[in-house]
Amino acid sequence: MSTNPIAPLRDFVIAFGRLLERETDEPRMLEQGSALLRTLVAQDSWLPAAYAEPHPTHYRQYLLHADSTERFSVVSFVWGPGQATPVHDHTVWGLIGMLRGAEYSQPWRLQADGRSVPDGAGVRLDPGQVEAVSPRIGDIHRVHNAYDDRVSISIHVYGANIGAVQRHTYPAEGGRKAFVSGYSNTTLPNLWDRSLELRHA
Repeated sequence: MSTNPIAPLRDFVIAFGRLLERETDEPRMLEQGSALLRTLVAQDSWLPAAYAEPHPTHYRQYLLHADSTERFSVVSFVWGPGQATPVHDHTVWGLIGMLRGAEYSQPWRLQADGRSVPDGAGVRLDPGQVEAVSPRIGDIHRVHNAYDDRVSISIHVYGANIGAVQRHTYPAEGGRKAFVSGYSNTTLPNLWDRSLELRHA
């Protein structure tokens, strides 16, 4: 057994990179990637505390890993009580896995007049559950913490360095507004120091 608490994230990053090397069909990749993410979020001891800190007024998006060629990124979303996103898109595929608490994801769609409206029932994610988004299957949604009295945390994987992707919000009055999310952190967790494991081998 590994002596490094963050090893499950390292194992996930390695496995996901290998998946992208061998699988170019998006539906199959999302299916297999969902299984990998379910394994990661099935355990709740690996996320460093620095990447789980809420903000009192808005959600936080912490970068945990960005692939060296920006094929994918892994992010922790930390939701304070009652916090929510605007209606927004991603422009790339994404996987959302629930680690702690719960969140609701409400799909939206664009009408002919450019206004966005809710599209069907919202999806509640509880710990261990995974949802996919992409321009192919539905890319516009609004997400909020299911709880008004506690923090929730989800782990997201995107098909790009998502903090550097130009995306859009969809205001109630219609149209769309471009934004680039960036990240809440300026440091990254150290996935690659294997010294503890090697010393204990």
